[in-house]
Amino acid sequence: MTNVQQHIGSIALVVKDYDEAIEFYTQKLNFELVENTDLGEGKRWVLISPPNSNETNPSRTNLLLAKATTPEQISAIGNQTGGRVFLFLHTNDFWRDYNLMLSKGVTFNEEPRVEPYGTVVVFEDLYGTKWDLLQLNN
Repeated sequence: MTNVQQHIGSIALVVKDYDEAIEFYTQKLNFELVENTDLGEGKRWVLISPPNSNETNPSRTNLLLAKATTPEQISAIGNQTGGRVFLFLHTNDFWRDYNLMLSKGVTFNEEPRVEPYGTVVVFEDLYGTKWDLLQLNN
């Protein structure tokens, strides 16, 4: 019997525009553009990932930028989880990344705080999607 081996390859993030989303994630968060393939008829396969995550985790999870095309999808932009934090960006140096993001104009919803599990702050992407920037305690 073979052991089951699975991982989440991509998480779809509904966006208004491919190019402005790519610019935000690569310029403000320093994400890497993994793939940007034209599928025709205005559709693209756009994968992004946090910096250096491809090197450290061969079964990494990418974000798939999915352009909204229906009224229902458009209404979900920036609110895919009903106002809750949607994604958790783990880092090995909270203050380095926080200060870099702050200097690039990323919007933070609060001041950084130290919790029993680590240091965390909530920030928003260009559409208002909430993220945690998080450095876990070792």
